[in-house]
Amino acid sequence: MKIISWNVNGIRSILKKGFLDFIHAHDPDILCLQETKARSEDVEIDLTQYYQYWNAAQKKGYSGTCIFTKEKPLSVVNGILLDIHDLEGRTITLEYPTFFLVNVYVPNSKRDLSRLEYRSQQWDVDFLNYLKSLEKKKPVIFCGDLNVAHTEIDLSFPQANVKNHGFTQQERAGFNRIVESGFIDTFREFEKGPGHYTWWSHFSRCRERNIGWRIDYFLMSPSLRPQLEKSYILKDVTGSDHCPIALELST
Repeated sequence: MKIISWNVNGIRSILKKGFLDFIHAHDPDILCLQETKARSEDVEIDLTQYYQYWNAAQKKGYSGTCIFTKEKPLSVVNGILLDIHDLEGRTITLEYPTFFLVNVYVPNSKRDLSRLEYRSQQWDVDFLNYLKSLEKKKPVIFCGDLNVAHTEIDLSFPQANVKNHGFTQQERAGFNRIVESGFIDTFREFEKGPGHYTWWSHFSRCRERNIGWRIDYFLMSPSLRPQLEKSYILKDVTGSDHCPIALELST
């Protein structure tokens, strides 16, 4: 089974940049998208082999997630069942026979850190509680743009970014709690070194120079580790300021 996750930074935009060719070439069983910035009725996508599930933000043109899946899930839940978080279209949970899959677009703390308190003290706490509540029923895989570089090797200039959004102590502590609760950062099961990124600024040819951040992840319950075959970054796929990431599982 191949699952791909990608922050597309606007699905209507990426449809003009070879998105359908990408899907046909990589043929994922499940495709999780973040920052879609659209409702399902706003977009025409000819992918009849997939079931489509959308969660749009109440605010038009903002945030949003969707999932394309070849296998129809047992159940679908939009949001994490808390009104304080569920107006921005940030999560979709699909239930399959042997696991839950959660697609998430974690709130950005913003350049001025105006959302840092909300992000670290409310969202991070409630989202982890939601994941652990699912895990009591069956194992969990979750993926998406988590808007944090976990460790110093997950971005190009850690010392210069210690107080910047995406690398504050509070955001990194939230990721630490996820790992301490048992979830596995699957990419780090295969690659321990630096220089692997999923997001690059548009400025100063950052992508060309590979000056970036790893802020997109696949994490999983430890009971699924025996099925984990690959977890990798599709760094050469363009069309967004993020690139896709992929997870492959034995079934």
